[in-house]
Amino acid sequence: MRMILIAGGWSTEREVSLSGARGISEALARLGHQVRFLDPALEFAEIIPAARQADFAFLNLHGSPGEDGLIQAMLEEADCPYQGAGPRASFLALNKAAAKAVYAKAGLRTPAWRLFTGIPGETRETDLPCPLFVKPNTGGSSLGMSRVAAPEDFGPALDKVFALGQAALVEECIPGQELTCAVLADRPLPVILIRPRAGTIFFDYENKYAADGAEEICPAPVDAALTAEVQAMSLAAHKALSIDGYSRSDFMVDASGQPFILETNTLPGMTPTSLLPKAAAAVGLSFDALVAELVRLGLAAHARNSAEDQA
Repeated sequence: MRMILIAGGWSTEREVSLSGARGISEALARLGHQVRFLDPALEFAEIIPAARQADFAFLNLHGSPGEDGLIQAMLEEADCPYQGAGPRASFLALNKAAAKAVYAKAGLRTPAWRLFTGIPGETRETDLPCPLFVKPNTGGSSLGMSRVAAPEDFGPALDKVFALGQAALVEECIPGQELTCAVLADRPLPVILIRPRAGTIFFDYENKYAADGAEEICPAPVDAALTAEVQAMSLAAHKALSIDGYSRSDFMVDASGQPFILETNTLPGMTPTSLLPKAAAAVGLSFDALVAELVRLGLAAHARNSAEDQA
């Protein structure tokens, strides 16, 4: 097929996007596709014309644009199939506060949270006890994220997020194990346990992408009941957000063994150290097979949506 691979963009996660795109491009070529690379930061006006001439668009964008649904909406304007969540689901999932509101409606356990927007006159105090986390409301890869151990550190943590032009999500700290679980074609994949490297407090950018980063164990060495609950919550979040194809949700497990969902990613990372390929490999899917499956799911979703539009 004639493919466009859309990656890069202008978010703070640009380099992560470009890193993953290299491996995806090679996989698509091995699968026999003709691949044209397209970077929205440099060729934004080319997206719709290129999509009209393509058989499929493979997205590997993080943050905005990409995970916010904008590029997906443009591809739908061109009637071009693509993998993953549509515009609405992408927008809801990327906005952490909105996603948490959806989780609450679905009865999913999530840490207590508050949203700070930085408008003039807004309070710079919170009723949530320390320690707590402050993170960009629509960011990823833990960029701009802080763990606040004392009240006097709260204001600087907010400023760090506001400097990125973002609203700040303030979230209760759940000490315990960190788990993540991907969903592929409405099937939860094996759960992964994440152990940040020695000397670090949380799963930050370096833990995620450095060669000597966090230890990621798949399948997670946790009991069957916790595995089943995390997988069920991942699938429930996937469905509550109306996500197509695939997603990956992140969790913290408290001392009593209760999992709390943190967020859901609609375009999970596809670098050599990313979690989705690791979980897929655990069920026998090579990287190329995973890419092929994502293309198949995207084509099926496009055919289904087209049929519904014509009905």
